[in-house]
Amino acid sequence: MERNSNGGASRFSINRLRAGEWLEVVDDLIEEVPVAFEYNGISHAVMLASPSDLEEFALGFSLSEGICESAKDFFDVEVAQSAAGITLQIKVSSEAFVKLKERRRNLTGRSGCGLCGVESLEQVLRPLSPCPPAQALSAASVRRALADLQARQPLNRLTGGAHAAAWCAPGGELLAVYEDVGRHNALDKLIGAMAKQRMNVHDGFVLMTSRASVELVQKAATVGVSALVAISAPTALAVRTARDCGMTLLAFARGEEFVAYANNQNIRLD
Repeated sequence: MERNSNGGASRFSINRLRAGEWLEVVDDLIEEVPVAFEYNGISHAVMLASPSDLEEFALGFSLSEGICESAKDFFDVEVAQSAAGITLQIKVSSEAFVKLKERRRNLTGRSGCGLCGVESLEQVLRPLSPCPPAQALSAASVRRALADLQARQPLNRLTGGAHAAAWCAPGGELLAVYEDVGRHNALDKLIGAMAKQRMNVHDGFVLMTSRASVELVQKAATVGVSALVAISAPTALAVRTARDCGMTLLAFARGEEFVAYANNQNIRLD
């Protein structure tokens, strides 16, 4: 038996082995849906994502991938559902569309890697502008954000399968939290929400419940975020990229401790 129990999850009857016996119980599983991005009628990308916060997803992806320089280039999005998945029909400015066609690529995203399918090596590491000077973060603010994040992850509590991206004030308050089956999708949804609400991307830091991949660094840096904190390991390429663009990168942020991999001079000790 299967029935939908939440916009991002479905409930299944399953059999659990316990004490040598099969028990029939129910379990909530996170949804993973193909989401296609169309720009001015032209297909551009297909991602596997949670089917929620799709307008934020469309805007955030457009900004973090450099398709739109600002929210002013993003005119509208219509969500079209079909048996095969979801299509985001996005309208952007002529300037943004011309730029998109110039660097045309066919990108198929997966939950583990949003760079799969690029057509050349040169497209993987796009040039990044230097990050603006980061406001000094305190170790206490990072700890506060970590301590409060779990209570803001309802989809993960239900399924155990969602990543979260949070925008945190300099003092560690969680100002916005978005979840998705893919970590890069969660960040795109957060970026889109911040753009819609006109939040200051220079006044705080991003917290991710995942490893710190180079894609997360690129997306954050593209929209002007100066500090990224991850609860798991970084990749070597993510560290090199953060150092090159001036981003403060913290990882293994768990409990009372974390490791600074790039630009630790912006961290104020308690």
